[in-house]
Amino acid sequence: MAIWLEGPVTSVAYGWRLERRDGVTIGFTSHDRDVVQAGLVLRASPGMRPTSIVETLGLEDDGPDIDGALTADAISADDLRTGRWDGAYLEIFLFDWTDPDAGRQLLATGELGAISFTGDAFKVEFLGLKQAFNREIAPSTSPSCRAVFADASCGLNRQRFRHLARVAAVNGNRLIFANPVSVPVDAFAYGHVRMLDGAYAGLTLELQASDASGVTLAERPGFAIEPATSVELVEGCDKQISTCGTRFANAVNFRGEPYLPGNDLLTRYPGAN
Repeated sequence: MAIWLEGPVTSVAYGWRLERRDGVTIGFTSHDRDVVQAGLVLRASPGMRPTSIVETLGLEDDGPDIDGALTADAISADDLRTGRWDGAYLEIFLFDWTDPDAGRQLLATGELGAISFTGDAFKVEFLGLKQAFNREIAPSTSPSCRAVFADASCGLNRQRFRHLARVAAVNGNRLIFANPVSVPVDAFAYGHVRMLDGAYAGLTLELQASDASGVTLAERPGFAIEPATSVELVEGCDKQISTCGTRFANAVNFRGEPYLPGNDLLTRYPGAN
């Protein structure tokens, strides 16, 4: 145990270190003033706090939730709603705010999960290390392809299916292009669009349908996409063997079992219709 935890009067504060997948790193503290700890500025956020932290022997995730108010410039409601912080690596620790360089007591590590909002307040689910036990370690059989379109197991060259466009107008969850994109109807279905400039540069949204004049987003975005935004479009695949063979001539790399009998056939008994 750290020496600074043993004194009769403690000067202990919570600290949070958040690192996004793109490398952006910020810190917060429950102390009422900013503190520099291990070279990182921990911004004062006394309204932010973790719920109870417990450790059990089971496989249930022990990670605490984190409650707080959206008051810091470094992390905004838009950033949370648009997924910039999805899967961010988080460390929760205690430290002595009178001597930040004296070290810290690590409490938990993990990733950010689901985020919910109530007015200007938010609640973030914390996914601890036990979450790894819930992930599949071997592939299951499936009639559809398990490969990610144009990845190494798929074998197709992703560059063939990338297209650049400029948004002329936005109508609900439909983006209309300034100039037609020469691809078959619904070529972008199951694909995605990535913003290349503007306030939301780098964000990626899934696509549901498309034609030469524009694309339909799978969900209405939680932010306003401005006209004249440059975007990168990536075609998609419905992961069916017929599509893989006829559209892409890539059935040899299909990562599924389309002809494997399903459960209804495997459980059929004599005399069943």
